[in-house]
Amino acid sequence: MKDLTAMAVFAAVVEAGGFTAAARQLGLSKSAVSKRVARLEAELGARLMNRTTRRLALTEVGTEYYAACARVVREAEAAALAVSHLQAEPRGVLRVSAPMSFGQRHLGPALPAFLEAHPALRLDLDLNDRRVDLIAERHDMAIRIGRLRDSSLVARTLAPSRLVVCATPDYFARHGRPQRPQDLRAHRCLTYAYQETLDEWRFIGPRGEVAVRVTGPYRANNGEVLLAALCAGVGIGRFPTFIVGDDLRAGRVESCLDDYGSEPAAIHAVYPSRRHVAPKVRACIDFLASRFGPEPYWDRDL
Repeated sequence: MKDLTAMAVFAAVVEAGGFTAAARQLGLSKSAVSKRVARLEAELGARLMNRTTRRLALTEVGTEYYAACARVVREAEAAALAVSHLQAEPRGVLRVSAPMSFGQRHLGPALPAFLEAHPALRLDLDLNDRRVDLIAERHDMAIRIGRLRDSSLVARTLAPSRLVVCATPDYFARHGRPQRPQDLRAHRCLTYAYQETLDEWRFIGPRGEVAVRVTGPYRANNGEVLLAALCAGVGIGRFPTFIVGDDLRAGRVESCLDDYGSEPAAIHAVYPSRRHVAPKVRACIDFLASRFGPEPYWDRDL
């Protein structure tokens, strides 16, 4: 059995594209890396790569041997990480992106308990309704609501997201209560600027999907601003229950079109697609999934 360290050094040289870059990554001198690879070739009795002053190229034997070395290195790393996951306390800085309303109403009250359970962890929470680029903006994870676009991100469902059409009792007294989605065309609708379908509200009824183009006096890119307009009687809106649930329970607003649902949607935790998930990310996602769950507290008694 050949020296596993030498196999790892050889794989690093191939992946880094040269001895100098590999030495820098491994924290070794260039001569030490070169000697390890040369010794490995001598033990194998085969030339693994052809070197020039400008580049290196794998031989046919080197190509086959590199594939085996890479597998060994990956499996060794996976074994070490499996042990560290069992022992490691989540630590360091956890950077999380989340929508403004959900962050203020639900993440904000939840996260102090998470931090108390993990004192070695620091949290950097970015509340923003726009969809951030996790990799470019160096976030560890994000909370996304609604249908997920196809991407390289990994997602885990934290809770369902239910939409309701609602307005104040006074608004319904003045403008009437819609009986079917098409009636919304005659109403003053409040619209959310970051909705994928913008001014088109889609419903699923007894006869299938119904899409209605709505108009109104107010559009905003923040749910709390639209909720204030809703409660002031400015118009009729379509809100997730995690925003409007308290107002529905208190009778400040009333729902309508309850026989018409929407496409199933959810609140997700997403993170970059990596082979191994950092303990801090996994701990946060597990905590939020247990906090919210398939029957979230904001839907109780609705």
